[in-house]
Amino acid sequence: MRPRALQQAMSMTSPADCHNLAGMGVERTDEELMSAYAGGDTVAFEILYRRHRGTVYRFALRGLHNRADADEVFQETWSRLIAARERYRPEAKFTTWLLQIAHNLIVDRFRRQRPAVSDEEADAVFRQLDAPEAERPDRVLSEFEQRRKLQLALEDMPEEQRLAFLLRIEGGLGLAEIGELTGAGRETVKSRLRYALARIRARFQS
Repeated sequence: MRPRALQQAMSMTSPADCHNLAGMGVERTDEELMSAYAGGDTVAFEILYRRHRGTVYRFALRGLHNRADADEVFQETWSRLIAARERYRPEAKFTTWLLQIAHNLIVDRFRRQRPAVSDEEADAVFRQLDAPEAERPDRVLSEFEQRRKLQLALEDMPEEQRLAFLLRIEGGLGLAEIGELTGAGRETVKSRLRYALARIRARFQS
């Protein structure tokens, strides 16, 4: 489902423009498209929406593990992007800027609806991020079981570990970008990712 604000924005796009969407954004970066949208190009926004709607929704759903809440965060993320389009400056990677909006909304929702999560230590710290091939979960578990165990592990994580993990996996952000987005240092981000991975591995091995 498209955000209501997006439906309104796209109402100004002609059928001919929509017909040509598939090829119009192939060689344009996200930053170029967002700048074009800030200048009134609604087709550019439609291309951005198609590129990133899956990433934003997965990020919201795994961060909140509640479909109704994720739907609301998804809608509000795009609505806020639309509202902020004229203030957009391509100083940061577009994906970082977009997920910053979603991240802030998720944090706000946690603050309103849930008690603060304590800083629990993981059961073990894995020194290497890559497991030996024989120990990879996809070698021994069905796809459904993998998803179930991953979701349970995410639900069991402290908020800061879960968000760091999702920004890395769903958003494809690097350590520096995650640190900038969450206000944490590089080593802190690295530590959170290691603890998050430790929890996931513990869940897969249980």
